[in-house]
Amino acid sequence: MRKRLEEATYPDLETMMEAYAATAVLVARNHFRQTLDFRSESLVAFEAVLSELVETRELDYDYEVKLWGSYLGEVIRRRYTGSWEMTQYPGGVAAVPAVEVRGSRLFPLMKVYRRLTMGDAESIAAFFDMVTERLGKPAQVN
Repeated sequence: MRKRLEEATYPDLETMMEAYAATAVLVARNHFRQTLDFRSESLVAFEAVLSELVETRELDYDYEVKLWGSYLGEVIRRRYTGSWEMTQYPGGVAAVPAVEVRGSRLFPLMKVYRRLTMGDAESIAAFFDMVTERLGKPAQVN
């Protein structure tokens, strides 16, 4: 799966992030026995995957952050009808994928990186609570 993702050509950032997120769903089910379904309720299972992943001695952070960060970003993007964009991380030099929602930029890949490198103190649930508090109710879809 990884090779297919990394060798694919994507027409845009959103398509690439959706592909990585869909693969995260498969990896969670096949390797971690967790169900991810892009709903906010699945973030408990998502956190369980990250906790187990952290116990792996040698992580390829570039790949794992893109894989799991894209899933977190897709949960937010779908909930709030946001969009993916490449933008500079505050205080950084390089552009990174971010989810833009109602004028706010969120950096789910950076959050996953911090969770993987700093542990439980970088709670995904706390991050999502902050996002929910800041952005309010999800988008209404008719």
